[in-house]
Amino acid sequence: MTFTHRPVLLAEAVTSVLGESTSSEQQSIIIDGTFGRGGHSREILKHLNAQSKLIAFDKDLQAIAEATTIQDPRFQIIHESFASMAEQVPSDSIDGVLLDLGISSPQIDDPSRGFSFRGDGPLDMRMDTTRGQSAAEWLAVAEQKDIARVIKEYGEERFALQIAKAIVARREQGDSLTRTGELASLVASVVRTREAGQDPATRTFQAIRIYINQELTDLESGLRAAFNCLKPGGLLAVISFHSLEDRIVKQFMQGLSKVSVPRGLPLTENQMPKPQAELLGRIKPSEQEVQENPRARSAILRVMRKMKTVPMGAAS
Repeated sequence: MTFTHRPVLLAEAVTSVLGESTSSEQQSIIIDGTFGRGGHSREILKHLNAQSKLIAFDKDLQAIAEATTIQDPRFQIIHESFASMAEQVPSDSIDGVLLDLGISSPQIDDPSRGFSFRGDGPLDMRMDTTRGQSAAEWLAVAEQKDIARVIKEYGEERFALQIAKAIVARREQGDSLTRTGELASLVASVVRTREAGQDPATRTFQAIRIYINQELTDLESGLRAAFNCLKPGGLLAVISFHSLEDRIVKQFMQGLSKVSVPRGLPLTENQMPKPQAELLGRIKPSEQEVQENPRARSAILRVMRKMKTVPMGAAS
């Protein structure tokens, strides 16, 4: 079965991460930290000159297989999380980094991956199926308080404790959850009210997926790694799909764009520390894109530029 993926904010993201790279005759190095099914990478390659290079990262073996179909000497794929990019490339060496967070349509639509409650399949949820615990393995041994914490914190689910109790009660009866359909049915039996149009299992599946793949931990590490890898003047563009991700991205970028100086510290204007980054904007999908691709409706693209550092006391 073939599963397709339509990249969100394609033109906006590519334009944001490339900046002036498209008009420069010099070599540019761009990182696509979340290759997915390659929509952004393929578009970026269309705009890079012959001397430039695109390095992509992904944890998903199916994404790696898709990446091998790109026969372009300027392209390199690395089977790792984008959080490891600082271990793969030198600091201050990259012109732009793009991160498209969340999961791709093929991952959701393929029941064998276990990400979705819409089709029954093994309760796996791992981006990288060669490493770590599956969702079923974790739910078979996790304590009730830990299950409840994950569902509450990562899914913002108000019925988290009731869901955790139901999971543990079923497990204690010798019937551990192994299928997505089983988990979805169990959650539906506990969550009696939900926003219009939203399946009762939505928040629980999101929470367990985020925990199993350590998505927020990777994001925090990856943002720091990306900033470290960027050249002065380099661009960071991040697409997030839910409030937990966007909050981390927003706070990270805002923190680098501000300077905190203790009150009363006797500094001249030239001695004042400079911001490390400049915020370039926040972009949401157009109404037309949302109509054509409903999965784009919650997407937010945030963009920043790494500033050139000015030594304290030097003229700006």
